[in-house]
Amino acid sequence: MIAYFDCSSGISGDMILGALIDLGVSVEYLNEQIQSMLPEVSVAAETVQRKNMRAIHADVRCPHEHKHRHLADILALIAQSKLSEADKKAASGIFQLLAEAEAKVHAVRVDEVHFHEVGAADSIADITGCVVGLAQLGITEVYASPVPTGTGSVDIAHGSVSIPAPAAAELLRGVPIAASSVPFELTTPTGAAVLKYFVKQFSPMPAMMIQANGIGAGSRDLPQQANVFRIITGTAFDGHFGSDHQYDDLISPAPAGHPLIKETVWIVETNIDNMSGELIGHCFERLWNLDVLDVWTTPVQMKKHRPGVMISVMCRKEQIETVEMMLLTETATLGVRHYQTERTVLFRDTGKQKTLFGEMEVKRAVLPDGTEKIVPEFESIKRIADELGISVREVIQRLGTSGQAASFSF
Repeated sequence: MIAYFDCSSGISGDMILGALIDLGVSVEYLNEQIQSMLPEVSVAAETVQRKNMRAIHADVRCPHEHKHRHLADILALIAQSKLSEADKKAASGIFQLLAEAEAKVHAVRVDEVHFHEVGAADSIADITGCVVGLAQLGITEVYASPVPTGTGSVDIAHGSVSIPAPAAAELLRGVPIAASSVPFELTTPTGAAVLKYFVKQFSPMPAMMIQANGIGAGSRDLPQQANVFRIITGTAFDGHFGSDHQYDDLISPAPAGHPLIKETVWIVETNIDNMSGELIGHCFERLWNLDVLDVWTTPVQMKKHRPGVMISVMCRKEQIETVEMMLLTETATLGVRHYQTERTVLFRDTGKQKTLFGEMEVKRAVLPDGTEKIVPEFESIKRIADELGISVREVIQRLGTSGQAASFSF
């Protein structure tokens, strides 16, 4: 089972916990695990609305504490708890990340760190609950969106500091940050530590068959946006649906209404007039290996009437820096440019179809009126031609004559 963390409104321990409860994690089980560490602490779940969106708010209830715990104190609590060995390892790992961040911020050794906010009973309950909840759902891989931190300042034990708080900023090193002008702490150190420990990759949602969607609520209702955190769970999906059925049985119906998909993409470009075709081709291949949306070249006329080539890459925002560095290092260019644009794409998916030549990989696109365009993958056509010792054109013609590929187009 994989999970996708939608962090469009940030992430915190209680938001993760709420989303896990919404996905079906038992509150009784959470309390049993947490109370094996802190008997006086309990979790309660309440259905609330954030900007008219339903969500679960997880309320950790505990007596007010004045003591500050060191990492060793928290690790001892975890070690003597009822958590499974795997959950103990994960919970300890998250607190180790927090301790290392605090140690760097305060220029002390890790064993000298004494936790304030994140060492409180409610934070221990949040982290423990997140760990055991993900385990109970059988989550083995976690992906996440870029993370907004919010703006302004927040009061911590050391006084008022700007957002992101120092420990959160340290934990978010290497994590893609989404722009946000919301004057509120959207991502807490606890949320950042859970992200850092569990997330395999920060990216758009991976290919998956969605099974469930859990929504956790933040502590307050923000005027700018729904203050919620989503966990979407499902199974990995490689585009193939099996091999024992006809195409119509293999690919699931397109979304109701077959809507056009509108999305924002980025174009990164550079002009070259002093490189060989071999080097340009090598760069082209390396750009495709970055898993960008598209790569193409355009002949251009440059200064002194020299013929040249423009290399263009379509990518996601979080890929811009990587693409720019690839162009700067693999070409002779001295600069690149990038700009934002919009694109409209059809709903599409892939599958397999039986033909007189056997099973073929095909791609399907659906127009807004429901009309389908089914196109065979050209690699399948080439494979069949090679196996039979005939031309690619003959394969295409025989498919069309058989009536099995009436909608195929090239």
